[in-house]
Amino acid sequence: MGDILVDGYNVIKNNTMFQAMEIKDFSYARLLLVKQLYSKYRQTPHRVVVVFDGDGAREQVNHQDHIRIIYSRHGETADRVIARLAAEAQREGREVTMYSDDEEVRRAVSEQGGKPLTTTQLTQHLNAAPRDVAIRSAHRQAIRRAYGIDPWRKAEYDDEPYYAPGKKKKSRRK
Repeated sequence: MGDILVDGYNVIKNNTMFQAMEIKDFSYARLLLVKQLYSKYRQTPHRVVVVFDGDGAREQVNHQDHIRIIYSRHGETADRVIARLAAEAQREGREVTMYSDDEEVRRAVSEQGGKPLTTTQLTQHLNAAPRDVAIRSAHRQAIRRAYGIDPWRKAEYDDEPYYAPGKKKKSRRK
């Protein structure tokens, strides 16, 4: 089991998927990020924490859909909260994967033994097909290549009807 730490605003600001929503409503972009994280990690043992810069007198911690959401207190950056969480996880023997493009926080997490990844890697991971679907898709593609089946072929434009290899043509004798 490991911790997944996400630099929330860094993800939203650096990926086109969220940028369109940020213009309309920042809260909607935050909600979408949390929902996508929940959808991806809901059946895993990982503890997912999204950290945003806040401006309250104290650090605010919420839970939504099994995702821990932290807003830093006024005067403390989300980067420092992430570094602190990475250090706590390391002391407790948990692995840390962190998503941010900010070099300072990436370095701090790396120094704590964590694995820093980019926000692009996170969005690719969030948008990837589930493992079983990806395996079935790869199998179908391999079979199509092996038998020369082109799924885009339009049979209506052919002079001869299309028969899959290995099947016998029926005789059209009169």
